[in-house]
Amino acid sequence: MTGYASVQRTVLAPQGAPGHEGYRLGLELRSVNSRFLDLTLRLSEELRTHEPALRTLLTGAMKRGKVELRAFVDSADAAALAQPSQQMLQRLAAVQQTVQAQLPTARPLSVADVLRLSAGASADPQDWGPQLLELARQALAEFLAARQREGERLAESLRERLTGLRTLAAQAGPLIPLLAQQQRQRFMERWREAMQLAEGAAVPEAAQERALTEATAFAIRIDVAEELTRLVAHVDEIGQLLDKGGEVGKRLDFLIQELHREANTLGSKSATMELTRISVDMKVLIEQMREQVQNLE
Repeated sequence: MTGYASVQRTVLAPQGAPGHEGYRLGLELRSVNSRFLDLTLRLSEELRTHEPALRTLLTGAMKRGKVELRAFVDSADAAALAQPSQQMLQRLAAVQQTVQAQLPTARPLSVADVLRLSAGASADPQDWGPQLLELARQALAEFLAARQREGERLAESLRERLTGLRTLAAQAGPLIPLLAQQQRQRFMERWREAMQLAEGAAVPEAAQERALTEATAFAIRIDVAEELTRLVAHVDEIGQLLDKGGEVGKRLDFLIQELHREANTLGSKSATMELTRISVDMKVLIEQMREQVQNLE
């Protein structure tokens, strides 16, 4: 399911960090549709040590979706950049020389790199843990609320299509006995033609019985009453799951596959254009439902 949430807060600067009025801690959550849970965390250097805790928080709250979490820390006062100390600049220069000695093609540090690294070094990464997780819980609550609202809209759309399937099944029901009778009559007519009887001659009783047996067997082969019964049962089960709520996405996936199978069988057994049309209309609705079900948790 899709969803989005973004939260920020200002955090007081750690003790002994002159030049800073504070830091801005930000966290953003977004997701797109996916049948499985796929997490991507993009964290600034100061927050990387807290990735396992964030993953645990997300996996405990979601089961599906391609989810991206982005968290960052920067200066709360954008106009007041922290001035790196002389000691910090010397340390960065020494590190750069060591790296370039081993990797001559490595590019030198830019001013932005120096400011970012010195700002990150001024705060203890462990200090961010409780505040980061609190911010993540707040963003997750807003994120799940957005997904809940989308889920309710999707569920309503699915119910409309369930109503359409029930209507089509009701239209197909009366066609079944009529279709069997038509096929029996048609089979008998063709049987008489094949016998090439003389004009006015009667069809032998044994031949008539055999023709009726063949017609009955054919009628059984094209009988779709069982498929319609199962299809309606699956429709009812989907409706109950939508009313129940919770994590129903994967079970709905299975039921949609079963609906598609019954509609396909209905189409393959169809012996009239009307029943074929009903089968096609059913498959259109089921395909629309399949796309939407993949978005549900």
